[in-house]
Amino acid sequence: MTTPPLLLAGAGHAHLVMFRRWLDSGYRPPPGTALINPDRHAWYSGMMPGLMAGRYGAEQCAIALAPLCRELGIRLIQDVVRSLDAASNTMRLGSGMVLGYQCLSINTGSQPPAPPEDDGSIQVVPAKPFPALHQAWSDWRDQAPPARLGVLGGGAAAIELALAMRASLADTELHVFSASELLAQQPFGLIQRVHEMLAERRISVHTQTRITRIEHCHVMAEMRPICQLDALVLASGAAPLHWYADSGLAQDGQGFLCATETLQSTSHPNVFVSGDSASLPGSKKSGVYSVRHGPVLADNIQSFLQDRPLTRYQPQKKALALLATADGGALTNVGGWTLGGRLIGRWKDWLDQRFMARHRVENAPGDDTDH
Repeated sequence: MTTPPLLLAGAGHAHLVMFRRWLDSGYRPPPGTALINPDRHAWYSGMMPGLMAGRYGAEQCAIALAPLCRELGIRLIQDVVRSLDAASNTMRLGSGMVLGYQCLSINTGSQPPAPPEDDGSIQVVPAKPFPALHQAWSDWRDQAPPARLGVLGGGAAAIELALAMRASLADTELHVFSASELLAQQPFGLIQRVHEMLAERRISVHTQTRITRIEHCHVMAEMRPICQLDALVLASGAAPLHWYADSGLAQDGQGFLCATETLQSTSHPNVFVSGDSASLPGSKKSGVYSVRHGPVLADNIQSFLQDRPLTRYQPQKKALALLATADGGALTNVGGWTLGGRLIGRWKDWLDQRFMARHRVENAPGDDTDH
């Protein structure tokens, strides 16, 4: 069994920001530090709808991990986490490899919850992990688009994906299903604009409709059939990854990993938790909050390894929300006013591309990935 001093699980936004902070400061993690990630790239969630709308290429939406890890002296292991035993400080990977650790940082994110009953009669694609969604969308676009496609979820991510799917699958019958109203807790003006936009683009909206089962190509709310589909994209919020449950780490009522203000597990201080993986007061399941975890995580892991005091994460009270509309525009709310159009869209594009440029390291010869 290999025992690196520092083991990093997942290449989420917080870890990307942490890597950039280490590069800028000149800090290098201890020799033997390893990063585990299922894909050789870190995909940026904010640009995925733009990719599916045909506004970006895949290479613009993903950061290659090999050159980033090489620059920091980190071993990149392309694999999935199968299980974690926090009591023995060991992690088992999908390949069967077992890794020990002295310090662990978890930034593996979340997954969309699936309908509790599914007979397998239609294709069901989670919006995360992004490589699987990208592959499904590529197949639909290039080979056989589904005649009837649904998006499950009523938040911004689901709306953006539905609009993006319409942009690339013009002849597909499209539906959005939400257990509550669309964009709950957002201002009325923004919600109204979204409803108008969905109607203009021939996307049927089913609110107050909790999909509980898929049976014979029908999506159903309890025993009531809603409509027939050929495929369904899951984008209805966040559920914990399966291996969290038996990890031995403290969890909240939903199964997410409880963290302190220093981003440490409440039960195991040698384990750091960030992004959607973390249950942290005042921090929401959003890429914006995960990005803000990054600087604190970078400083605290370094301090923990050097036996120095740690700093506290202070969540921001408000976070900027920009909803891409798949036509080069975007919607946002500023001071209770709903603003939209291509100027807002160009602002979002600039923010997204600035993030990618900031955290990308240029490719260098060779590939240090372990498979």
